[in-house]
Order: sequence, then C-alpha cells, then structure tokens
Amino acid sequence: MKEVWAIIRREKFAETKRSLDAVGCGAMSVHSVWGRGKQGGLIMSEVESEMLAYATSAPKLVPTPSYLVTEGATLTKPVLYVPKRLLVMVVPDDKVDLVVETIIKVNKTGNHGDGKIFIMPVENAVTVRTGESGEKAL
Repeated sequence: MKEVWAIIRREKFAETKRSLDAVGCGAMSVHSVWGRGKQGGLIMSEVESEMLAYATSAPKLVPTPSYLVTEGATLTKPVLYVPKRLLVMVVPDDKVDLVVETIIKVNKTGNHGDGKIFIMPVENAVTVRTGESGEKAL
C-alpha cells in the first residue's frame, strides 16, 4: 500500500475527484492548504478575482519576502502564498501509477502551480468498524 499526497489547484479539485472516482480510486481526505513552490507564489496583481476572496479573508496569510520576486518586477503588494487543495489517499501498490497518471492528466497545464505529488509507503491500515486490516481495509 502507498499513501499519495497530491497538492493541486483548487479549481481542478472537482474534475480530479470525478476522474479518480471513474478509475475506482475515489476514497480520499481533502484539506485546504496555502503554499508556494519554486516560483515564489503570486504577486497580488496576478491573483485571480476568485482567489482574492480567499486572500482577504485568510487569517494565516503570510507575505513572501520581496527578494524572491524576479529582478525588474514591479512589486506593489507582497508575494502571497497560493490557496491549494491537498488530497490524501491510500491505495494498493498496483493502483499507484493509475492514480498518479490520472492526477497529472487532469492537473497539468504546463504552468507554475500545477501541483506536486508525493508517494510514501504505508505499513498497514485497519478499518475501525470491522477490524479488517491491510488492503482489505481500503
């Protein structure tokens, strides 16, 4: 068994969930997260209008230092962490490649911020209600 963490764009969540359901891997936990990758986040003027609602209401919004902005950029407001979705799922070893391919197919735009996928081993899983363990618990 493997645990798969996928950090994706918020607007891609519904399509990603539908695609994972279609391939039989729809069980997941979903978290709202804020972060940035190598590109350093977004300058406030680049944030889409729907993201502004999140940015203005987020109590834990943390500015990124201005030195992370590319040289020559006009910085009118600080660089912001970007709202994302974190999908966490545990899947059998033989379905890991299918899950990863499905997530990439839906989320790849070729632009910064498409996301990141992490795959980690899982020792065991136990269903509380039935006591089933291992892959039967999935």
